[in-house]
Amino acid sequence: MWVLKFGGTSVGDARCFEQVADIVLRAREAHGQVVVVVSAMSGVTDALLDAARAAARGDEDAWTRTLQALREKHMEVLHRLVPEGPLRQGTATRLQGLLAQAGGWFEEVQAAAKLDPQMLDLVGSLGERLSAPLLAAVLRSRGCPAEAVEATEVIVTDDNFRSANPFMAETEARARERLLPLVREGVVPVVTGFIGATPDGRVTTLGRGGSDYTAGILGACLDADEVQIWTDVDGILTADPRIVPDARPLRELSYTEAAELCYFGAKVLHPKTILPTVERDIPVRVLNTFNPTAPGSRIVREAQGDGGEVRAITTIKGLSLISVEGRGMLGVPGIAARTFAATAREGVSVVMISQSSSEQSICFAIPTKDAPTVVHALEREFARELAHRNIDRIWSLDNVAIIAVVGPGVTRSPLIAAQVFGALGSNGIQVTAITLGTSMAGISMVVRGEDAERATRYIHRALGLGAPQPQGGNP
Repeated sequence: MWVLKFGGTSVGDARCFEQVADIVLRAREAHGQVVVVVSAMSGVTDALLDAARAAARGDEDAWTRTLQALREKHMEVLHRLVPEGPLRQGTATRLQGLLAQAGGWFEEVQAAAKLDPQMLDLVGSLGERLSAPLLAAVLRSRGCPAEAVEATEVIVTDDNFRSANPFMAETEARARERLLPLVREGVVPVVTGFIGATPDGRVTTLGRGGSDYTAGILGACLDADEVQIWTDVDGILTADPRIVPDARPLRELSYTEAAELCYFGAKVLHPKTILPTVERDIPVRVLNTFNPTAPGSRIVREAQGDGGEVRAITTIKGLSLISVEGRGMLGVPGIAARTFAATAREGVSVVMISQSSSEQSICFAIPTKDAPTVVHALEREFARELAHRNIDRIWSLDNVAIIAVVGPGVTRSPLIAAQVFGALGSNGIQVTAITLGTSMAGISMVVRGEDAERATRYIHRALGLGAPQPQGGNP
C-alpha cells in the first residue's frame, strides 16, 4: 500500500486536479492499494483564517466575499472536470452545505466579536473538507472508485488546538477500521489532511503544513510500503533554490538528516512527518506533482546518499539571539535550567543553544517576534542576580539567521569545518554563535540576517554541492 499526499499547490486549480488524478491512477495501476491525503486548494486556508478575523472585527462584507470566492473556486474545478449528472450534483450539494456551515461559524464569531483557538481550527479545517470530496469526484469521473473521508473520523488528537498531537493507538484502530475495508474493495480513500478530532469530536488541526504529518500518521497506522509527499519541487534539495540557483535534488537521505533539515527551515516537508514512519521503518519519498517522472528524494533509515559527506544547507531567518551574561554565573547551578524554564513558561520554543565553556554566558535563538517577551521574562526571573551583579546583562541581538550544514561526515571531518568557516571568513561574514552536533546532524551557526543568503551560497559553493558556476562575479 502507498499513501500519497498532495499539497495545496498540487491542487491549485482544475489543471492541477487533473495532474493529481493522473498520478493517483498510475499509482493504483502500479501498486494496487492506494490511500490519498489532500490539502486545501492553494491559498484557501489563509483566506478562511483572514475571513474569521474579519468576522471578529464585525466586517461581514469581507467574510461573505471570501465564501463567495471559495464557492466559485471549487465549483469551477467541479464543472470543468466532472460531467453533468448525479456525481456532479451530489458533490455540488456537499460543497454548498460545507460553505453554508462556514457561514454559520462566521456569524457566531461576529456575534461574539472574538476568536478562540478552537474556532480557528474549525474554520481552518474547511479547506481540506472542500478539496477531498472534489478530488474524489474527479477520480470517480475518471473511472476510479474513490470516497472522501474526513480525518475527524480517523485521527484522534489531544485538545491542543492549532497544533494538536495524535493519540497513535486510538488513531491506528480507527484508521484500520475505516480505511482498510475501502482499500481492500479497490476504493481509493481521499482523506482530509491537516485535521483531526478530540475523543469527544471537537475538530483540531495538526499545525500549518500538517497534511504531510497526516500522511506520515496514516502510513504508520496502515503499515504502508511507502509514503509519498507530492509537492512542487523535485525533492529535497541541497539548498533553497530561491537562494542557490544551482541547488540539486538529493536522491536519498536518512530520517535523521531529513529531520534536521526540516527543523532548520527546509520547507519541503513538515518536521513531524517522518516521526511516525521511523518506528515502522517506512520510506518517505518527496516528489514533484508537476514533474512526476523525476525520481524525487527518498528518506530511509540508512541512506546511501549521493557520495558526499555533506547533504544540504538550510537557513532559518527572522530570529533573535538572546544572551544571559555574567561573571557571577561561573559554577552557579541552575542558571541554564531557570533560563529555559522561564522561556518555556512564555510558550516560546528555542531553536538553537550555545554556551561558553566557562559558563559565563548562555545564548539561544528564538523567533524575533518573541524576543521582547522572553527578555522581560528573564529579567523577572533573574532580578536578584541582576541586582547583585551576578548576571551583568540580558539582551537580544535581533535580525539574525541560523545556517545549518547537514550530512553524515560534517562532525567527523575537519576538512568540512575548515571549508565552511573558510568560505565565510574569506568573504567577511562574521559568525556570532556555533553549535556542533555530536551525531552526523552537523554544524549550526548564527550570522547576521542580511548575510544569510550570501553565506548560504558561499558555503554551498565551497562544499561543491551544486553544479559548477562560471568564474568571477559575485554569488
